[in-house]
Formats: sequence, structure tokens, C-alpha cells
Amino acid sequence: MELLLMSDTHVPARARALPAELLERVPRADVVIHAGDWTDTATLDLLEERAGRLLAVYGNNDGPGLRARLPEVAYAELGGVRFAVVHETGPARGREQRCAVRFPEVDVLVFGHSHIPWDTSAGGRLRLLNPGSPTDRRRQPYCTYMTARAADGQLTEVRLHRLPRPPGAPRG
Repeated sequence: MELLLMSDTHVPARARALPAELLERVPRADVVIHAGDWTDTATLDLLEERAGRLLAVYGNNDGPGLRARLPEVAYAELGGVRFAVVHETGPARGREQRCAVRFPEVDVLVFGHSHIPWDTSAGGRLRLLNPGSPTDRRRQPYCTYMTARAADGQLTEVRLHRLPRPPGAPRG
């Protein structure tokens, strides 16, 4: 299974639209994973329309319209790999241990909130992935998203992709 991971899109507050490169990948992915902070329902509608399958949650900046349509935590088995998706995981310090305790039956946890790409593991069991943000790099050098493959109970080919600053996005 081809996976496309994103978070913290913040459209239209941080960019007018999702980057073209990211949108081109959506229909080619078997599953699109979004870890919250959409800020508009139009982006959710767009991904639901274009994605073969969408696994998504709401974030702290998402209002009642998004919260009515999305869970706080989402779970799925994809290619034999057990996934959870959540927006916030708390401070970076102690994240791996805290998430391993909170998600004991999960192989991969996809999260967002910080806009900082993250790829670590907790005790060699739980893999934690944050794809960063495709529209708001904050203190990072690039806007980002991730791709990966899930098959036969293994997550492979995890890759962080850099994006140019999208049109209408603030500098810095």
C-alpha cells in the first residue's frame, strides 16, 4: 500500500491551497493520512473526493464543523501494520515513552501539531511519524510531507519530501 502522510495544512490561514505536488500524489496513494489542523472543511472535502481512502483526525485549530466529521484519534490496519493517528502528543521530551504507553496495540503513530518532521521509535516497537506541514514551515527550513509503503506487516520506504513555500504562505 502506498501511503501519503500530511498534517497541519491550515488552509486558508497559512496558504491559499495545498501545494500542487501534494495534490498530484493524493489520487495515486492507496491511503491518505491527515493528522489534523485543517482549519477549513473545503480541504477535507477535497481530500475525501480525491483520495481512495482517507484516515484523518481533527486538530486543536479545527472548529465544530471538522470535529463533527472527524475523530480525535483514528485507527486502521494498513498492509498488516496497525496505525493510529492523533494530532497532539505533548512535549518532545518523553514523547516516545508517553506514546508507547498510550498506544500499546499500535505499530505506527502518525501525529502533527508541531509542524516539525519526526521519525523515531519507542523501544523498537512503536514508530512515531510527524510529516511536518506542507503549508507552514514555522521554524523549519522547508514545508514537508511524507510517503511510505505498508505491506506484509512492515512499514518501508518512509520518506520526507520537501516542498517550496506555497503561494500565499507567510514567510518564516
